Amino acid sequence: MTLPVSRPGHPEQGSAGARRGGWERLRDTVRAYLGLTKTRIIEQLLVVTVPAMFLAERGVPSVWLIIATLVGGAMAAASAHALNCVVDADIDAVMKRTSRRPLAKGQVPTRHALVFGLVLGALSAVWLGLTTNWLAAGLSVGAIAFYVLVYTLLLKRRTSQNIVWGGAAGCMPVVIGWAAVTGSVGWPALVMFGVIFFWTPPHFWALAMRYREDYAAAKVPMLPVVAPPEEVSRRIVIYSWVMAAWSLLLLPATSWIYAAVAALGGTWFVLQAHRLHRGVLAGVETRPMRLFHLSNVYLCCLFAAIAVDAAIGLPVLAF
Repeated sequence: MTLPVSRPGHPEQGSAGARRGGWERLRDTVRAYLGLTKTRIIEQLLVVTVPAMFLAERGVPSVWLIIATLVGGAMAAASAHALNCVVDADIDAVMKRTSRRPLAKGQVPTRHALVFGLVLGALSAVWLGLTTNWLAAGLSVGAIAFYVLVYTLLLKRRTSQNIVWGGAAGCMPVVIGWAAVTGSVGWPALVMFGVIFFWTPPHFWALAMRYREDYAAAKVPMLPVVAPPEEVSRRIVIYSWVMAAWSLLLLPATSWIYAAVAALGGTWFVLQAHRLHRGVLAGVETRPMRLFHLSNVYLCCLFAAIAVDAAIGLPVLAF
C-alpha cells in the first residue's frame, strides 16, 4: 500500500500558502499603519480627556458622548502622529529610539502615509462635529495643525524651546473633552491645559537626557543637546514647581479629594525633580528615565483624582 505523497506543486498546497501569505501581508500592513499613529501616546492623551469631561459635567457624562469624544480624539491624535512621521522620517531613521517606525523602515510609502494622516484628520473633525459639537471639532483641527505646522515643521529643528511651545498641542485633549460636554471652554479647562503644558518639559527633557546622543545625531536641538546637564536639570526643577503650583488653581472647582492628591502628588514630583538635579550637580550617574516614567504616573493619578472627585460629587472647596 502506498501512501499519498505531497508534491510541492500541488494546487491545494499552493492555495493554502497563498492565503497564509496574504493574511501575513495584511497583518504586517495593519501593524505598519498602526505604528504611524503612535498608539501609546494616544492612550495617554485619552487618559486626560475623560476626567476633563467628568469635571465639565460635574458627574458622569453619557456613555455615548464619552465614546464619541474618545473615538474622535483618537483619530485626531492618530492623524497628527502620522503626519509627524511623514515630516520626521529622516530623523526617525537616524535615531535608534525611532528607527523601527514604519516610514523609517520603508514599510509604508510616504505618499500613502500622508494621505492616511490627512484622511484621519478630516474624519475626526466630521465625526466630532456630528456626534459632539463643532467647537470640539474645530479645536481638534487646530490641535492637529499646531502639532504638525508649528511644532514639527517650525520649532522642532530650530530651537531648544521646541517641546515647551510645541507641547501645547498635547494639552488640547482636555479642552476638547470639556467643549464636547459644555459647548464652551471654561476656566477649569484652561487650568488643566496649563497643568499638562508645564508637565511636558520635565517629562520630555528627562527622556531627552537619556537619548541625548540620538537627538544630537539627528541634529534636533533638544535642550539636553545644546545645554549642560546642570542647566537641564535646573529647568526641570523650575517647571516642576510651576506645574505643582498651577495644579492647585483647580481647587475651587474640586473637593478635598483632588486637593489631597494634587498637594501630595505635586510635592512628590518636585522632590523627584530635585533628586535628579542633586545627582547631576554631584556628578554621579543619574537615571532621568526614572523621572520620565514617574511623570506618567503623576499625571495619571492627578487626572484620575479629577474624575473620581467629579463622579462622587462632593461639595467644592470654598475660598
